[in-house]
Amino acid sequence: MSDLFADLSIRETTVPNRVMVSPMCQYSCAGDGLATDWHRQHLGSRAVGGAGIVMTEATAVSPEGRISHDDLGIWTDEHADALAPIAAFIAGQGSVPAIQLAHAGHKGSKTPPWDGSTPVQPDGDGWVAPSPSAEAYPYDDDKTLETMTTEEVAGVVDDFRAAAERALDAGFEIAEVHAAHGYLLHEFLSPVTNRRDDRYGGDFEDRTRVVREATAAVRDVWPDEKPVFVRVSATDWLPDRESWTLDDTARLAGDLADEGADLIDVSAGGLHPDQQIPNTGPGYQVPYAERVNEATDALVGAVGGITAPEQADELVRNGRADLAIVGREHLRDPYFTLHAARKLDREDEVEWPIQYRRAV
Repeated sequence: MSDLFADLSIRETTVPNRVMVSPMCQYSCAGDGLATDWHRQHLGSRAVGGAGIVMTEATAVSPEGRISHDDLGIWTDEHADALAPIAAFIAGQGSVPAIQLAHAGHKGSKTPPWDGSTPVQPDGDGWVAPSPSAEAYPYDDDKTLETMTTEEVAGVVDDFRAAAERALDAGFEIAEVHAAHGYLLHEFLSPVTNRRDDRYGGDFEDRTRVVREATAAVRDVWPDEKPVFVRVSATDWLPDRESWTLDDTARLAGDLADEGADLIDVSAGGLHPDQQIPNTGPGYQVPYAERVNEATDALVGAVGGITAPEQADELVRNGRADLAIVGREHLRDPYFTLHAARKLDREDEVEWPIQYRRAV
C-alpha cells in the first residue's frame, strides 16, 4: 500500500514522496519575466522543506501569455538561464524540479493582485489579451480582447513546444501544461468561452484540440524518460448553463494520456465570475481527482484544501490520488513535508538538511 512517504516512479523519474508544491504565482519579476532572488528563495526553501516535487508558478510561454508584467516567463534563452540555478538547487536538495508552462489568455494584461488585478490597457503599457472568442466576455468590457485567428492558435502550440525545449535546457525534470483556471487552454475547452467555428471550436473534439496539441508538442520534445503533467479544471462550476463538466474532464483525461501525459493534475473553476463553488472545506476538490482516477490509466494529483499531514496521507493511502498537491499550506509552512513526517511518525523516511539536524 502506498502512503505519503512512498516514492513514486514516473517513467524513469523517481519522486521521493507524494507531496508536490503547487504552482503559485508570485508576481515578483521586474517586468521582464526573469526569475529573481525571490523565486530562488521561494522555490528553494520548499525543496529544503522536503517536498517531493517543487513546481514553479505559471511560467508564460510568450510575453502576451503573462497575467501581469511581473509574471515568470520562459520565452527566451535568457529566461531559461535565469531559471537554471533554481532547478539545480531544487534537485540538489533531493526534490524533483518541475515547471508549469502557461498562457493567460483573456486573463492577461492585469496588475498584480495586491494592486487590484485591474486591466492594463495597450496604451498604458499593457497588451491586447488573446482569447478564443472575444465576444464571450461581456463582463470584461473594460478589457481590450482579441479573437485569435486559426494560425495564432497553432502558434500557441509552437510556443509551448519552444518553452518546453528551454525548460529542459534549464534542468527541469517535469513539464506541466496549464489548461485550468480560466486561462487560455481552459478557455478553449469550455463552450462558455469558446464560440469558434474553425477546427478549434464546436464539439468536444474540436474544443479540446489545442490542449491535446499542446500536450503532444511538449511530449514530443520532452525526453521519453521524463514525465509530462497536465493541469485541468474538472468543472467550470456553472451548473445552470452549458459548460465544461467533470464528465468532460474524465473523457479528456484518457485523450491526454494517449498524447503522452503521465499525470493529470485535477483542480477546478476559475473560468467565469458566476461560478458556484459548492464548498471550500478540507479536500473539497479531491472527489474530482477520484473521478478522473477511475477514468484513466494516467496518474492523478489532487488539490484543494489539503492542509494537514493526516489528510494528505489518507488520500494517497486510500488510492484517491497518487500525489497530494499542496498550495497555501506551503505558503504558511515551507517545511510542510518534514513536519508531516514527524507528525506521522515517519521521520526515518526523510532526511533533514544536515545544517538543520541539531534541531531535530
